[in-house]
Amino acid sequence: MTRASRIDRLRARETMLATLSHEIRTPLNGVLGMAGLLADTRLDAAQSAYLNTLRDCGEHLLGLVNDALDYAKLEAGRVELEPTPTDVEALLQGVSELLSPRAHAAGVEIAWATVGAVPTVLADDGRLRQILFNLAGNAVKLTKTGGVTLSAQAYPVDGGTARLRFVVTDTGPGLSGADQACIFEEFVQTRAGQAAGGAGLGLAIVQRLARAFEGEVGVDSRPGEGAAFWFEANFQIEPAVTAPSQTSLSGKVIAVVSPSAIVRGAAILQVEASGGEAVGCRSLTDIPATADAAMVDGQYFRARARLKPPKRLPSLILLAPEERRRIASARSGGFAGYLIKPLRRASVAARLSAVLGEEAIRTFAVEGAAQPPFDAPHPIEDERATAPSARGARVLLAEDNPVNALLARALLVHAGCIVDRAMSGEEALAAALSSSQSGAPYDLILMDLRMPDLDGLSAARALRKAGVQAPIVALTANAFDEDRRACFEAGMNDFLTKPLDHRALAVVLERWAAPRSVARAVAAA
Repeated sequence: MTRASRIDRLRARETMLATLSHEIRTPLNGVLGMAGLLADTRLDAAQSAYLNTLRDCGEHLLGLVNDALDYAKLEAGRVELEPTPTDVEALLQGVSELLSPRAHAAGVEIAWATVGAVPTVLADDGRLRQILFNLAGNAVKLTKTGGVTLSAQAYPVDGGTARLRFVVTDTGPGLSGADQACIFEEFVQTRAGQAAGGAGLGLAIVQRLARAFEGEVGVDSRPGEGAAFWFEANFQIEPAVTAPSQTSLSGKVIAVVSPSAIVRGAAILQVEASGGEAVGCRSLTDIPATADAAMVDGQYFRARARLKPPKRLPSLILLAPEERRRIASARSGGFAGYLIKPLRRASVAARLSAVLGEEAIRTFAVEGAAQPPFDAPHPIEDERATAPSARGARVLLAEDNPVNALLARALLVHAGCIVDRAMSGEEALAAALSSSQSGAPYDLILMDLRMPDLDGLSAARALRKAGVQAPIVALTANAFDEDRRACFEAGMNDFLTKPLDHRALAVVLERWAAPRSVARAVAAA
């Protein structure tokens, strides 16, 4: 077979995989989406149980489809990496927060931390994220008690290169020596993995991606003692990126109170990375007399009626995003502030400095990092602590599939948006141009990629060429990394994968639509 014919064959296979992905995921979008809408209606106990089983089965099927298609895609040709400046802390934070709802729903914790300073490196952010997501997602699925921690550490190789070691540690069932020897092979599953469901392809995908990075992947484990999956490779340090200023906790002793070793361990590393000294405590009675402040996990109060901080010690309470209803009780109980799990290192340093009365607080350049205490004049809240809202935002929904359109419209209306629908690329182009020319542009355009007349990528290019500035977010069943890049190259701002998840949509609305709708309301006032 000639090189040209092999390339043609690989391209044909890629086209087939993209089509297959779209055709399978489109009806799944309807099944899971409608199940989600049904869950918001009034149901009795039996109906809720049936619905939960339906959603679990649908999500299981979606996971199988994703793994099978992704593995086939990798097998179709050599993995081509596209290095870009990558913030390792932001990467760990993003993966942890994405998996946080799944972990908390299973009753386990998820946390992240860096061990020492980790530089910005040149790496394929999407593929690196996929490695971490597969490892951490697998750990969350198999862990029944305790939790999962993602960490990264850098080792200098020479002046311009560092070797990064990523570790995903869990408190799951662990692995025998025989399992460790074959766990990264295709379709191999442990007994626990078989019980949890899956095709046995997630770790095989990690293995292939590790080779593409010219790195190594492995696992350290003992039966019954959890596992530590690791990936390491050499990366070029990005010298053009200047490290942001950091809030310093130098000279401060912080007590971290939590029944979870996962939460304690990550919080201790984050305090130490900000220059402070941290002491892990299982209860309030273990807090040393030398402590300057305390961070108290909301889990500690589950068996207690009231949320009460330790006496005479400035304290923050640690809450999961779904526990925001407890913020008011924590405030009235005497806590000086709160932090949302999984913790962000910048937020830990900034809010601890605030409750300790530090002046001129300097924070990391991380969105939403600054978190003054409850009694600050104008607190900047962690966006995970409030229900995302884009009330009054004008959204153009370009979607030709009636089931997908019904689901997306319902989610948007529930978020308070005003929705117009276009059923083709040409309709979307005409509607967006008309609204822009009339002086009332859309706050957000949700653009399906596969539509009649004009596809979403072509419509986005045409809109940008015409000077339309409204944020454009892709809606697609094609979940491959190159699809994301194609969207950004066409001028789109973000990417939502079908089946449409209400949490992911809420983040997109908060990021792109809410600021524009608020600015319009202020201008009109």
